[in-house]
Amino acid sequence: MGSAISITLSVIGVASSAAVVGLMFFLVVARYVLGLSVVGLHELIMLAAVTLYMVGAIIASQRHEHLTVDWIAGNITDPRSKAAHDLLIALLTVVITCFFMVWSYYMFTWGMKRPQHTPAYQIPLWIPQAAIGVAAVACFAYALRDAIDAILRLKRR
Repeated sequence: MGSAISITLSVIGVASSAAVVGLMFFLVVARYVLGLSVVGLHELIMLAAVTLYMVGAIIASQRHEHLTVDWIAGNITDPRSKAAHDLLIALLTVVITCFFMVWSYYMFTWGMKRPQHTPAYQIPLWIPQAAIGVAAVACFAYALRDAIDAILRLKRR
């Protein structure tokens, strides 16, 4: 299951990266080489970029590559202290992602009560908002995984 999730996230990440780069390149060529103004292309770029950012956050959480103070983690040599440090980071991440989930829930429900759309293509704004919510839940799940792993390592020693 873990490898299927990893592959799916990687495919979404590559596709959204390609969409951002390709659409941005087309926008520049159309505007400055062909002299065309392409209406609404920024909306599509925004959707791809939000997807890319949120998938990137999920992948970083999945791989334990989210931001940490490497100097502190690198100087901890005792396995029990390392597990306690990892638990502290995981618990802080759980708290932060709880706030993130609540915020994205309120944002999403507010958007459903007062539907808004992008100007050119009429894309509902709940679509990028849903990506933010999915990322919040996924990062929360990975933070819980990290907390449980750290607790198990603390109990082993």
